[in-house]
Amino acid sequence: MANETTENELNQTGEPGTEYFMETLPGQDRYVAPLDETPLQDVDSVDESAPATSMWADAWRTLRRNPLFIISGLLILFIIVVAIAPGLFTKQDPNACDLGNSLSPASAGHPFGYDLQGCDVYTRVVYGTRTSLSVGVLSTLLVVIVGTLIGAVAGFFGGWVDAVLSRITDIFFALPMLLGAIVVLQMFKTSKSIWKIVLVLTLFGWVGVCRIARSAVLESKNLEFNTASTALGSTPARNLFRHILPNSLAPIIVIATTSLASYIVAEATLSFLGVGLPTTTVSWGGDISSAQTNLQTDPLVLFYPSAALAITVLAFIMMGDAVKDALDPKSRTA
Repeated sequence: MANETTENELNQTGEPGTEYFMETLPGQDRYVAPLDETPLQDVDSVDESAPATSMWADAWRTLRRNPLFIISGLLILFIIVVAIAPGLFTKQDPNACDLGNSLSPASAGHPFGYDLQGCDVYTRVVYGTRTSLSVGVLSTLLVVIVGTLIGAVAGFFGGWVDAVLSRITDIFFALPMLLGAIVVLQMFKTSKSIWKIVLVLTLFGWVGVCRIARSAVLESKNLEFNTASTALGSTPARNLFRHILPNSLAPIIVIATTSLASYIVAEATLSFLGVGLPTTTVSWGGDISSAQTNLQTDPLVLFYPSAALAITVLAFIMMGDAVKDALDPKSRTA
């Protein structure tokens, strides 16, 4: 047909450099496009000039960009300052009470008013921060140490060691922490102190950390770095504490951050029920317990320590959520 162009005609009319130009390779009867001499992009190349990153560096970069972490971090920093130096916020004695000021409203120097015993509510809220935060931090530290050690040993050695420790863990897991703490504190109610509360909370609180640590160690001990370390003659104890545990800390840190808030609530609950700290110790739970009788007549006396407790717990829960998002590989982008 007149409008059809054969390959020979196309080859004769095409010019080098145009889209119609083709050439015939020796020994071929078809026209093929010439090879593109443009070098291929090296997709497997690595930019060695880029700084090396780690999980912790990526997590910190993520945390710095998270408004939840910034807000909770500022709140926690303020709470820590109040707990360490309550004298910066009030000059009053939390145990200095005057029945003549019983349930007196707020006034200059006493912004929260007075409770039923005539104690300054603002001062007791400030000093109660130290008690609640101390119990929460100490309980969390002991729970993390005990739970991590037991879980790491069970996951690393396996066999009958894992079986025995797992059965012990199941027994304690079946015991409710708050109910168990009430029973134990009632048995030893002759003496009450912060350390007694901390030990009781540790006794019933290490199970969750233990299970997380066991799972993390089971996953880490089968990685290549542990196999290589063993081949080089490293002892099992060195492998566990030098290589495996440091690579298993991320989930433990997450559960520790969120658990701290629960221990603060547990201390307040025990004090509210009258089995926690002695009445001479300033605590939010004790103040809430003593203020409940005047809920209808003066609800603000109950509101202030409750608000302090709620804000503190919320700050640590927010911090735990932010840390969880940062340390979760699925939530981080490359």
